[in-house]
Amino acid sequence: MFYQYNHLGSPDYLKIEKNENFSFPPHLHQCFEIIIILSGEMKITVDGKLFVLEKNEALLIFPNQIHELESTSSKHILCIFSPRLVQAYTTKLTDKIPISNKFCPDDYLICALEKLDAASSSADKKGVLYSLCGQFHKQSEYIAKKTDRDKLLHKIFAFVEENFCEDCSLLSLSKETGYDYSYLSRHFKKIVGISFNTYVTHYRLSYACYLMENTEQTILQCAYNSGFTSLRNFNRCFKDHLKITPTQYLRNLKAR
Repeated sequence: MFYQYNHLGSPDYLKIEKNENFSFPPHLHQCFEIIIILSGEMKITVDGKLFVLEKNEALLIFPNQIHELESTSSKHILCIFSPRLVQAYTTKLTDKIPISNKFCPDDYLICALEKLDAASSSADKKGVLYSLCGQFHKQSEYIAKKTDRDKLLHKIFAFVEENFCEDCSLLSLSKETGYDYSYLSRHFKKIVGISFNTYVTHYRLSYACYLMENTEQTILQCAYNSGFTSLRNFNRCFKDHLKITPTQYLRNLKAR
């Protein structure tokens, strides 16, 4: 599965998916995101803080918080939704983020969330999401955002999204943002925890996986359409990061 960073397509945007044994590299977007663990264990890092979630535990990730998911033995519900679906909550906390993103939703709210989908009425969406945010709010404390950092990181992630198929280098990013090349490199590594080049590779691999799962493109086409310049480089990066070859990955998809 591949997440884009422009989730705010409509005021009632909502995406709910169930998945298992799921990992995704550091990223951010402009929506709220709720992750609820149904079984097993998942490690989630939010703005550099590690959370280990078990059954019936959840995170509410705020817009523009950097988060990374890692799991080899879990099932979960993931919900991404527009801040405008919970406008009163969003407005109240415009300049704040939670000290801890972790909370424990009631079973009836987990069931209610599972029943929602994009076709649900706006009233149904708002009812469930406001209830979840309200439950989170009762368990949480907040601190002020570091807005300058958030703005620069959002520019960096947006640049990768727009340019990952072409020239997506730090030099090009420096020209685009007006920031010094070396400063961008240090800043990104300090906040995100990996180098900019490693992140670009993760992004391209994630998009390649998305293409393999959702299109009929060949492995070679998926590689080139994800920004890799050669099949050899794609195969090497894929094996290094996902621990299996693209052919094995595609075979596993077809065996589901």
